[in-house]
Amino acid sequence: MKTIQWAALTANGNYAQSSPENPPKPEAFADFLTQAQAAGNFVVGRRTFEAMLAGGGVSAVDGLDIVVVSRSAEAMPGVTVARSPQDALAFLERRGHRAALLSGGADLHNAFLAAGLVDEIIFVIAPVLEGKGLNLLIDQEKYTFKDVELLDCKALGGGVIQLRYAVGK
Repeated sequence: MKTIQWAALTANGNYAQSSPENPPKPEAFADFLTQAQAAGNFVVGRRTFEAMLAGGGVSAVDGLDIVVVSRSAEAMPGVTVARSPQDALAFLERRGHRAALLSGGADLHNAFLAAGLVDEIIFVIAPVLEGKGLNLLIDQEKYTFKDVELLDCKALGGGVIQLRYAVGK
């Protein structure tokens, strides 16, 4: 199964921190929806999913398989809870998916990277600078350096750009 990590970043490289007061750029959210619909699913961490629920963003993904990776989350209607990245991918494979979209947050992305489960990375860069934000911090004991290859670069409008990379294995 092809595993695609999708992340919205600020221009200074932080994970973009969305909130009701600071919603994601419309172009970035539209790109996420396009990627999720193409995959037919998305995998998300518990805190990111709770933020999506609070912001009302979940209704836009009706009909998709949503997998929340968490060791502590309880069952939720319309959502599958997986205890590990491997469990999330196994569930999606059983459902017949050929690709999985990893949509957030930093802990989820780092867990998939540390397990060597990421085939592509899509970074959507928003034209903002953010002092507070999370970084993609790869555990160097679990993850060795990998070359990435730029597959595509395109403007999404509103100053937002998308960079797509293949991750070397």
